[in-house]
Amino acid sequence: MRLEKRNHTSPAAYVLAPVGAVVFTLIVSALLVLWAGAPVGQTYALLLQGAFGSVFALTETLTRATPLILTGLAAAVAFRARLFNIGAEGQLYAGALAAVAVGGMHGGTGLEWSPYLLFPLMMLAAALAGAALLLGPALMKARLGVDEVVTTLLLNFIMLLLVSALLDGPMKDPLSMGWPQSVALQGDLELSKLVPQTRLHTGLLWAVSLAVMLWVLLARTVPGFDIRAAGANARAAAFAGVPITRTVVLVALLSGGLAGLAGAIEVAGRTGYVTLDMSPGYGYSGIVIAMLAGLHPLGVIAAGTFVAGVLVGADSMSRAVGVPTYIADVIVATSLIAVLVAGLLTQYRVRWK
Repeated sequence: MRLEKRNHTSPAAYVLAPVGAVVFTLIVSALLVLWAGAPVGQTYALLLQGAFGSVFALTETLTRATPLILTGLAAAVAFRARLFNIGAEGQLYAGALAAVAVGGMHGGTGLEWSPYLLFPLMMLAAALAGAALLLGPALMKARLGVDEVVTTLLLNFIMLLLVSALLDGPMKDPLSMGWPQSVALQGDLELSKLVPQTRLHTGLLWAVSLAVMLWVLLARTVPGFDIRAAGANARAAAFAGVPITRTVVLVALLSGGLAGLAGAIEVAGRTGYVTLDMSPGYGYSGIVIAMLAGLHPLGVIAAGTFVAGVLVGADSMSRAVGVPTYIADVIVATSLIAVLVAGLLTQYRVRWK
């Protein structure tokens, strides 16, 4: 068996590829549901209902989707330039810590500045903290050829250890009854609710707006062209005059900044403080979302909502039919593999010897 490059790929193939990937995912997941002894139709219906079947379910899905969209964007813009940022998890926590450091209730009062000044400073600090965590590995790759996959991955563990030390040390909330959590964010800096009596906050609007702005940047600007050119072929782009090092720095600032904002928005919109379990792997899930979206910023919105819907819907479905919630992870992982294979088959055909 060998793969042969197609001379031409029809537009219909690009449409049918993700549809086929979804069908394949549903079939594989259905086999696992049957193995668990549950009815397939009812399981899928409950999964869908648990994610989108009510106002509460929809708002919970969109709340979960907000940080996933932001970390998905962080991975998408980095991967577009072939800067493989695996450190969005650590960058998210860096942004969350920076947000609390600027806008937290230190000593019970915090910085006595106007919220109109303090809120943008808090968001800027979060973005800069996330960007700074990625800038070092990006420069080491551009200048020294150091593998950024290893450096960004290891920085996740370093950052989590730093968070643990700070939450048990200088940033610990004296009112937390011994629980390792940071000081709380000032109430005036918390994001407002989009739907009353739910957890859905205006961070969703931030995520969608940033996705649109990133799409415009990549598709309609010179820096966006440089990013796409560096990702397509860095040596050819450099020969054509694209400033590779400057482009890598820009990508690091964008990718790390988006992940840092994900941490700040989680603190300001949902938790109000930083804990070690604040993120159930949002940074790693962002990689899956970016790949499901084909590295397209607008596609990240749909992919993030899909993954959030599966995760939220699986919780209620599991209680009703007794299927383990891990089926959600299987669906997400299988859909990723299926989309990648489907995308490969749109570019290549299989030849049997």
